[in-house]
Amino acid sequence: MAVTGSGQIAITNLVTEFGGNAPHAISEYYRGQEVPDVSANNAVPTSGQVSMSNFYSTVDAVFNTATGGTITTSGDYKIHTFNSNGTFTVSGIGNSAGSNTFEYLVIAGGGGGGQAHGGAGGAGGYRSASGLSLSATGYGVTIGAGASGSTNNQVRGANGSGSSALGISNTGGGSGGSRCDCGNGSIQNGASGGSGGGGCGSDNGASSGGAGTSGQGSTGGAGCSGGTNASGGGGGGKGATGSSASSGQGGAGGIGSNTNSIYGDSTYRAGGGGGGAYRNKSRGLGGSGGGGNGATSSAGSSGTANTGGGAGGGSSSDGAQSGHGYNGGSGVVIIAYKYQ
Repeated sequence: MAVTGSGQIAITNLVTEFGGNAPHAISEYYRGQEVPDVSANNAVPTSGQVSMSNFYSTVDAVFNTATGGTITTSGDYKIHTFNSNGTFTVSGIGNSAGSNTFEYLVIAGGGGGGQAHGGAGGAGGYRSASGLSLSATGYGVTIGAGASGSTNNQVRGANGSGSSALGISNTGGGSGGSRCDCGNGSIQNGASGGSGGGGCGSDNGASSGGAGTSGQGSTGGAGCSGGTNASGGGGGGKGATGSSASSGQGGAGGIGSNTNSIYGDSTYRAGGGGGGAYRNKSRGLGGSGGGGNGATSSAGSSGTANTGGGAGGGSSSDGAQSGHGYNGGSGVVIIAYKYQ
């Protein structure tokens, strides 16, 4: 309840609302609390002169409290990071003078890369917002796994697994298409997902990238045909579509995002993977935010763990395991709130 809005204010009124230790001094209540009409200057100073009239309609600040994940602080905010499954337990909800809402970032697992001139994996679905109201209870947190890349040129890589927390669920990244020109005329497009996977490089014609999910990610890039110049498209990222391949050049992965609601966090996440190319040609590079590089004569790379980054596409000879696609990066959940 608030301190009385009119009439005489006594020290006992302040003690009832704000607590304090006897003998009581006005300086105990340098809280800087805002009140319904801040323009009336009825806010308690944080230093200097303070009078009883400053306390009209003021309320004590109460802050959210919670446990779970790896806990760090940044300024007045507490940040809970989940790199694996767990429970976010809210033990107390504060008020508007302190804190009573939460910020979140939920990223799903990245898609796997295609084999042999393979398309890249798309980034896992990415969503972030502030102002979320919760109850004092436990919330299960599920972290989506990054998907496996393809080891068969007639099979795509797998799609990433979804992440969920606080009632928010995101879609795993789409897989990259694998080269499939083994006399059957098949062309593998990138799969749809949080962000779409890149299309395969093929002798049989151009492929298309997979679609991204609205609000979570972007479309993958197209693959191109042309024998030894066939190359895979880049995977989509949260911040941009994957680039389409060109002759002898794998498509670059779409950039991720560093724009989220988590206080003080500017880390890029959810970048798309780079498309693979024929040996001695040019591979696509992964997008900022954990996207893996495509392969040529040298090995490509998987998406970075706990970023939701898409996998790099494989080459016909990548210096590691001939032609295989790479794995997507696992997802992450981050929850933050003002705690003081």
